[in-house]
Amino acid sequence: MKLVQEIKAFILCLSICCCIANVGHAQNKNLNYYITTALANSPLLKDFNNQLISNTIDSQKLRATYKPQISGIASNSLAPVLQGFGYDPALSNIASFTEVVNVNKTFVGKKNITEQSRSFTILNDSVKIAQKLTEQELKRSITTQYLTTYGDWQQLNFNTDIIKLLKNQEEILRKLTESNIYRQTDYLTFLVTLKQQELQLKQLNIQFRNNLSTLNYLAGIFDTTLVELDAPEIKLEQLPNARSSSWFMHYINDNLAMVNNLNILNYNYKPKFSTFANAGYSSSFLYQAYKNFGFSVGINLVVPIYDGHQKQMLQHKIALAQNTNTTYRDYFTTQYNQQIAMLRQQLSGTESLINDINEQIKYADGLIEANNKLLETGDARIPDLVIAINNYLSAKNLLTQNNISRMQIITQLNYWNR
Repeated sequence: MKLVQEIKAFILCLSICCCIANVGHAQNKNLNYYITTALANSPLLKDFNNQLISNTIDSQKLRATYKPQISGIASNSLAPVLQGFGYDPALSNIASFTEVVNVNKTFVGKKNITEQSRSFTILNDSVKIAQKLTEQELKRSITTQYLTTYGDWQQLNFNTDIIKLLKNQEEILRKLTESNIYRQTDYLTFLVTLKQQELQLKQLNIQFRNNLSTLNYLAGIFDTTLVELDAPEIKLEQLPNARSSSWFMHYINDNLAMVNNLNILNYNYKPKFSTFANAGYSSSFLYQAYKNFGFSVGINLVVPIYDGHQKQMLQHKIALAQNTNTTYRDYFTTQYNQQIAMLRQQLSGTESLINDINEQIKYADGLIEANNKLLETGDARIPDLVIAINNYLSAKNLLTQNNISRMQIITQLNYWNR
């Protein structure tokens, strides 16, 4: 019986040492590392940066279209008549040779060009807002997963320390049992508790590794090594008024885009005026080909008269879109205030509960210390000691869960700080 117990104790000690060794050689990583890496690796954020550059190019391209457009035109043909066979010379001119430089210029009002250029500014603002919101979403996802993983890390370390404590108690109890001070059933009861904690430690180790892998996945990191997680610094930040947040600015920017579309629509129905000029050589070689150098100028004017009321239809569509945008904006304001109030209420309740748990831990810790002293003298009741240990474990685990929950709530609040 003694040999079997010693073998069990050796196996238990070996498994605990393996878990500790795996953790002990790990690297240290903090929350900022994962957030910074995730932002740097995000293809969506890189896409937003490229969109901003692309929109700038489109804006420059728009202005370039209203500058004089110069092009060279070459049109040459030969239609010979052989022994009376061939195209009608009246239609083909037999030969045609045209080499000219053509210049076109469309005249658009300054306000029209400004309004069209403004559409790209509004589009860039929309991309920047989407970029901010994506960053916030990514930060929240990384922070949430980091806190979950850090909670596993804390429980893993705590349970490792508890098993060390139980091992010391087991050694004392085993000797007292061999001296017939405690019954064999008392020793086995305690050994079952120790075994349960060993299994819990293994489960926590697996859970920690899985959540760490998920954290790496979200941050775009390919890494399967075990790391130590530093305590996150999660502080409640100053939250803006709903109307000052990036979410609200999204609706404001959408409305500006609709007003801009309406202005451009009105400009599109104004008369359009353009000029052209060309100069060069154009000849059919039928009459004084050496004199066929010349030039031409002209103007074009387009005045919209009737389009089947399409303009009014488009104006009505824009008005409907503005009404929808206003409805969503007002709904967001209500939801924003409700969300903030609910999270603040949850934070207050969680902090109050943490204070109560800390008080309970003090009592549970004192009870374990008292039972340890009684154990050394052989006066402790093993069922009471096991109950005290389980109560202490439950309280500590509950404290870890609520501390993590508190930081999760703060993370949800900080999500709205832009």
